[in-house]
Amino acid sequence: SWFAIHPVSMNNSNHLVNSDNMGYASYLFEQEKNKGHLPGQGPFVAAFASSNLGDVSPNILGPRCANTGESCDNANSTCPIGGATMCMARGPGQDMLDSTQIIGRALYQKATALYALASQELTGPLTSAHQWVNMTDVTVSLNSTHTAKTCKPALGYSFAAGTIDGAGTFNFTQGTTVSDPFWDTLRDQLFGRPSDEMKECQKPKPVLIHTGELSKPHPWHPDIVDVQIITLGTLAITAIPGELTTMSGRRLREAIKAEFATYGMQNMTVVISGLCNVYTHYIATYEEYQVQRYEAASTIYGPHTLSAYIQLYRGLAKAIATDTVANLSRGPEPPFFKDLIKPLIPNIVDRAPIGKNFGDVLQPLNSKYRVGEVAEVTFVGANPKNSAENRTHQTFLTVEKYEDASATWQVVHNDASWETRFYWHKGLLGHSNATIQWHIPDTAKPGIYRIRYFGHNRKQDFLKPAVILSFESTSSDFEVVTT
Repeated sequence: SWFAIHPVSMNNSNHLVNSDNMGYASYLFEQEKNKGHLPGQGPFVAAFASSNLGDVSPNILGPRCANTGESCDNANSTCPIGGATMCMARGPGQDMLDSTQIIGRALYQKATALYALASQELTGPLTSAHQWVNMTDVTVSLNSTHTAKTCKPALGYSFAAGTIDGAGTFNFTQGTTVSDPFWDTLRDQLFGRPSDEMKECQKPKPVLIHTGELSKPHPWHPDIVDVQIITLGTLAITAIPGELTTMSGRRLREAIKAEFATYGMQNMTVVISGLCNVYTHYIATYEEYQVQRYEAASTIYGPHTLSAYIQLYRGLAKAIATDTVANLSRGPEPPFFKDLIKPLIPNIVDRAPIGKNFGDVLQPLNSKYRVGEVAEVTFVGANPKNSAENRTHQTFLTVEKYEDASATWQVVHNDASWETRFYWHKGLLGHSNATIQWHIPDTAKPGIYRIRYFGHNRKQDFLKPAVILSFESTSSDFEVVTT
């Protein structure tokens, strides 16, 4: 399913590793189809892909000033006190997790309805047309007499303002078309001055960071990007290396569909699949670019970016329709970077408190819980990133129910379940705690349960290489009752 909505129900204060509204919709669909399987372990896969979501927010209660409750100034998304940093949009739920589930459930319900009503079977050949393109040097035909060119990448002032879904900092606001001497001077001192050619090409965007002219330790933005169309019968999936706005998506879809029709492929269904192959920020229309809100300031290849993509994707559609894909130029090969940036966070040796071992219970569970309550237990923990180095690691936690009939413990939830949460609290000198919560759902069956913790600690003896050791721990048993 392709839905044009931003997965930003979880705001930038979230420190959990979890899916957003799209992921929750996928989770619900897969749980429905994979009865008896834990999340991610069943045979049915439900993919909820991004479409032209560039300017579509799931935070449907709209932007309000966090300090006063009043509506923000719409033109610049600012508040009288606090500026843009106070202008925030809210979702429909009590908190961001609740909002994620509400929006995700709406996507899931629509997808299941479409799934149930589906009557047209896709038949026909599978074809793909792909090119690499230097997006900094595309000549665009505007009409029969005029052309324009794309630009080297740059981010504008309104990029730093952020959006109502995640505000920026300092005094930046959306809709900024004039540069500020203070920020220009600071930029010049830190990164050097952008070229006059770039500033002219990017107008009316005031260049905040001239990423296309910065190359250390690696290029800050890609010059060479992928363009690709995959057709399956009458379905054309356009793989876009960025986030199209609503109107950009409409124009691109219409242009591709018309190109197919011109060469005999009638009634094609064209879908936008955004953020594919490589990421190049946003793709706004020429008109949106003139206003320079966040999406336009993040349209890195200049005001004619959308026109360039439309021209390129029409070429791919023509190649598919005329069966000339084999004649397409591959385009310039993108660079391959062997030496990536080194991790900035050092590996710290894990330590347990004196008299304790990794996995020991620090805060025990209660003996009984009702459905709707939260069962919480805290263990002596270790850095979760150690587990990423262990290829056999499956989950940080399980919730298990005792089955009398078989006298065995059955796993009912893992760390991918929305009913569970895993919190890691870092202390000093390698000490840390791990807290596991189970938000007991109404569907939980009465019985005896336990919670298990699976971790890995980094150990290093004097002058010896560090080793990663696995450990696991089990809470005390507890009872779940319905009343």
